[in-house]
Amino acid sequence: MKSSIKALLAAAAGVAALAVSPANAYEAGYAGWATKPGAFIGASAGVPPPGIYMFNQVFTYQTNLVGPGTTTLGLGPHNTVGAAVDVQGFLFVPGWTFLGATYDAVIVQPWVFAAVGNPLALFPGVANVVAGAHNTYIVPVELSWKLGTSGFAVKTGLGIYVPDGHIQGPTGLNSVGNPWWTFQPELILSYLGGGYNLSVALYEEFNTRNSRDGYTTGDIFHADFTATKTFGKWTLGPVAYYVAQVTNDSCAAGGLLCPTAASTTTAILGNAQRFSLFAVGGLVEYNFGPASLSVWATQEVSHTAHSIAPVTAATDASLITQGFTVFATLSYRLWAPEEPAKAPMLHK
Repeated sequence: MKSSIKALLAAAAGVAALAVSPANAYEAGYAGWATKPGAFIGASAGVPPPGIYMFNQVFTYQTNLVGPGTTTLGLGPHNTVGAAVDVQGFLFVPGWTFLGATYDAVIVQPWVFAAVGNPLALFPGVANVVAGAHNTYIVPVELSWKLGTSGFAVKTGLGIYVPDGHIQGPTGLNSVGNPWWTFQPELILSYLGGGYNLSVALYEEFNTRNSRDGYTTGDIFHADFTATKTFGKWTLGPVAYYVAQVTNDSCAAGGLLCPTAASTTTAILGNAQRFSLFAVGGLVEYNFGPASLSVWATQEVSHTAHSIAPVTAATDASLITQGFTVFATLSYRLWAPEEPAKAPMLHK
């Protein structure tokens, strides 16, 4: 079992229009992700008017470990893992268009506090608490198209996690930063007519190799669902998300974990090569005028976790977190371009 809870939760952020979020990759035999599942809940393919916007996000993710590893590792059914995350982000909408699409860009800095409870915290090398700056998330380009006057819109973009977070230890996993890059293409489909926001956000994480131990986390697929309706200043509706690892981890021969080619298979068999989670919940938002506050909460209601063959049920040590999330976003415009001065009314 590797050094810290970070590999269990690496906690963090990801953004869509004005919605971001935690938790992360797989190297300790636990499932994870760079972008918190549900981060794009409440977002849409729309873009606000030109200006510079800021959003402040806080959320808590409170879970227990589930999966075959709770039995094979002798952990039992109650192993708490929790994270509290604070995110500061900026959305830039310069008013540019390209191929008929509106352009915007995003930069986000998440700050993470994560902890594990007993009995997992009693294992050698597992930290009780970690805290610090996670990797910065940048989206240099997003493009949004309105499909005529139908109310439908499409947005696509590319997010990048830069390995500049708090990184410690021989594997780089003793704190909340990740010693690798993550590239996250996104596609958001929305219907925005009549006060509705009916959106699905599809995005996938592609990770480079850990620069310290040669390990590579498999691809993580996300789908976030929003179905809300605005009534005056209030917005309400159900939400959901699905997340799954869709490719296996790999381990480079000659790395810290796999010093020889013969050790490669052995090193990755204990990890949860595949997992999935599905969550349902609801969102409420109030528009104050100068700022808007939204809160959504979800409960993860199903999970899967397993290692690759030839691991059997008796030896599979796969683990995944399952629990609830409460996520709040305060968004507001910092600056807007001045309107052109109107010509004075002339009278004869």
